[in-house]
Amino acid sequence: MTLTAPTGRLHTLTAIFLTLAMTVTVGTALGFQHIGGFIPCKLCLEQRIPYYLGIPVVLLAAISGALRWTPVLTRGLLLVGGGLMLWGLWLGGYHAGVEWGWWAGPADCGVVAAPSNSGSLLDQLNAVVPPSCDEAAGRFLGLSFAGWNVIASALLAAIALRAAFRR
Repeated sequence: MTLTAPTGRLHTLTAIFLTLAMTVTVGTALGFQHIGGFIPCKLCLEQRIPYYLGIPVVLLAAISGALRWTPVLTRGLLLVGGGLMLWGLWLGGYHAGVEWGWWAGPADCGVVAAPSNSGSLLDQLNAVVPPSCDEAAGRFLGLSFAGWNVIASALLAAIALRAAFRR
């Protein structure tokens, strides 16, 4: 299978699905942050980057497929989207390993001292204490947010890569 083989409706629909699935995934993380009150750590925020980059990439793949642009472009964009999700898989796996204590996290991702009561009220409001990367904010069905990101990234990567190389 080459990247120059013609693309069809399946490629377009897959790219649309990937766009929606990536949007829902990162939107869920943002919802937990802004509605649920879960403050993300440094590694949590880094795990969102592949989605922020991947959504426009697979959206462009959907447009490319719908407008019947060159198959190399459509397949190439799906391939890039799959690669971004593999990067997300790695980031999530790394973070989950830090949470489980399998390896150390970055030195700048630890617990910091809470802000003191000195200073103005505005200074205190602006002082946000980021959580430690080695403690999961919560576990759902035994997995942390990072663990669920591993599953989501793996599924999205598999779908994108399969579509990129499918006839």
